[in-house]
Amino acid sequence: MNNCNNIELPFPILSFIVSCKYLASCIVGASLEEIAEEEEEDEEGRSVVETGPPKPREGIYQIVGTLSQPENTKPDFAIEVYTTTSRDELLVHMLECDIIIYNITEDTKQIDEATWAATALHAESKHFEKQKLFILLSTIMTWARSKPLDPEDPEIPFTEEDYRRRKPHLNFVEHINAEKTIIKLGKTNRNKFDTYVVASGVQYGAEERLLHYFFKLSWLGETPAIPCFGDGQNVVPTIHITDLAAVLQNIADHRPRTNYLVAVDESTQTLGEIVKCISKNVGPGKIQKIPRENAFLSKELTQTYLDELFVNLRMEAVFLKENFNIKWVAQGGIVENIEQVVNEYKLTRGLLPVKICILGPPGVGKTSIAEELCKYYKVHHIKIKEVITKAIENLGTEPVEEGEEEEEEEEEEQADNIEEAQELLDGVKENMEQNSGRLDDNYVIRFMKEMLMSMPCKNQGYVLDGFPKIYELAKDLFNIEEEEEDDDMRSKMYHYDKLITPDYVVSLNASDEFLKNRIMNLPESIVAGTHYAQDRYLRSLSLFRDLNTEDETVLNYFDEIEIHPQYIDVSKFEGLENRVIAKEIIKNIGEPRNYGMTDEEKEEFERQLAEERLAREAKEKADLEKQELEERAQKIANWEEWNKRLEEVKRQEQELLEAQSIPLRNYLMKHVMPTLMQGLNQCCMVRPDDPVDFLVRELQSYLFKIKFHYVKDCLLPGTYG
Repeated sequence: MNNCNNIELPFPILSFIVSCKYLASCIVGASLEEIAEEEEEDEEGRSVVETGPPKPREGIYQIVGTLSQPENTKPDFAIEVYTTTSRDELLVHMLECDIIIYNITEDTKQIDEATWAATALHAESKHFEKQKLFILLSTIMTWARSKPLDPEDPEIPFTEEDYRRRKPHLNFVEHINAEKTIIKLGKTNRNKFDTYVVASGVQYGAEERLLHYFFKLSWLGETPAIPCFGDGQNVVPTIHITDLAAVLQNIADHRPRTNYLVAVDESTQTLGEIVKCISKNVGPGKIQKIPRENAFLSKELTQTYLDELFVNLRMEAVFLKENFNIKWVAQGGIVENIEQVVNEYKLTRGLLPVKICILGPPGVGKTSIAEELCKYYKVHHIKIKEVITKAIENLGTEPVEEGEEEEEEEEEEQADNIEEAQELLDGVKENMEQNSGRLDDNYVIRFMKEMLMSMPCKNQGYVLDGFPKIYELAKDLFNIEEEEEDDDMRSKMYHYDKLITPDYVVSLNASDEFLKNRIMNLPESIVAGTHYAQDRYLRSLSLFRDLNTEDETVLNYFDEIEIHPQYIDVSKFEGLENRVIAKEIIKNIGEPRNYGMTDEEKEEFERQLAEERLAREAKEKADLEKQELEERAQKIANWEEWNKRLEEVKRQEQELLEAQSIPLRNYLMKHVMPTLMQGLNQCCMVRPDDPVDFLVRELQSYLFKIKFHYVKDCLLPGTYG
């Protein structure tokens, strides 16, 4: 690793990572060579910068540094990422580098570390073999409360020469203290240790910083107007992050004598102009001025962001313009370069529209599948009837700009638009009267194009439901005029507008018999009064088959422009929900290309999951308790039934025993019990020593007498007794 090319940087935020990525592609001393060439071409022979002897080209800068969050992945442009456990260890790494850059515009924790790093390096500077550079990337918020240079002319901008007069915003006092310390350290031994402070304007570009709030609101399209806090008249100094990286590159190459530089572009745009520009190019095109206090209600706007939004400064980077060789990306500011900035934003955030067209015969399930795709990709469902209805409604509504004063030219343009809309509305009504409520194709195509060109469709995308139906309609809708062609050779060959043409086409199909059975099985409540009624449906199906047997079909059109349809036989998924077919389509298209869930949406999603889990657990517990109660009740019922049957069996046995015992009892009572009672009475009177033996002898004597008389009666009948 060549030490003379090493730059040590922290990577706390994405905008700074973009700057580092830019530096990683820069050739050491490249700006010096280009400056030298420009000086040779200067007819007046002026020297633009004191550069000293030109430096040799030693390759590109090699970027090393630390991550603000250890779990973050290493940037692909970084040669090495340090994982330090102590400042001593970090100092060892910094001593290996020639240029150390600290960014304190985002993370206030970096302020203390940057001051320590500069102080520690300064203490070691006597041991340096060659000069080291320390650059502190600060903010113009250290100028926020500076008094105007001329009270009578507040539009005179501040420059680097006025930096001693700067007064910081109350929330940026630590920043200015760090700036003063860094500048002071660099003045004692510049040959060994030189320091610079760069006061950066409000940074924009790539994913955006504080402007992300306005870009996201505009892109989502959920509000009719984008909020502009306050009156919007405050001037916000700005700079594109790539231009800021170019400033750092020039400092590293030129090593100017001045230690304090202002890094802003040449714009003097107000907050209102910036927000309105974003709204027009990404969102609804309108802004609404609301009190500043309302800004504090947004969770996405930190205190630092709000301070920067409300700053009112006119800054001019004179030194940059006169001495540095910067290949500006957005020298004129965000408003002049909004198209490029929007493209960067969408590309960096992965916000690419998903444009889908669903085609197929009536009753095949286009609408239900389109709804599933819209829900998954968070795009707009385009149905031709709704487009026509909405377009006619909009023609009858006079557009009014709210929350801002219109210029005369805008008012005249608005008046012309109202007059044109009224003429179109009259033409539409007349056309529908002449065609029994139907609208000619030229009007349909016009309304559909306006819908597909609308910001919501351009931002998120759409699912086009069953339109266009024929080849000619597809050509009229997606083809472009010759003068509107772009530089893409394929577009010139096929003459189609890539901005509104779908990227994915899905053809759903099934046999007529399958479709007829599906419609017959629909509930009467769904079929009644719709095109699914038997006579209307058969005509629609027959018409669709007739239109799609010719050579020039809608699918042929998409094949010609090399957007090849995905064919799906719906009958293969019979008995399954349309979500299965939607999943097949999603496999071909891929993941959504929009914002993930917001913090509020994540909380709501997690809350719903928690509620569903609790509800499921409560239901399972209730079902288990119900089952146990039923089982217990069943057991009790079975026990009671068994007891009843047992009692019945006992009763029947008792009755049977009693019934069976009656003759024996009668016999005993008649023949045995009298004799036994006499013997017992006799026993009681005599009271023998052995009553049992006495009773047995008495009974035997008595029984003998009975037997004797019985025999006598049998032998001498009628003589006994």
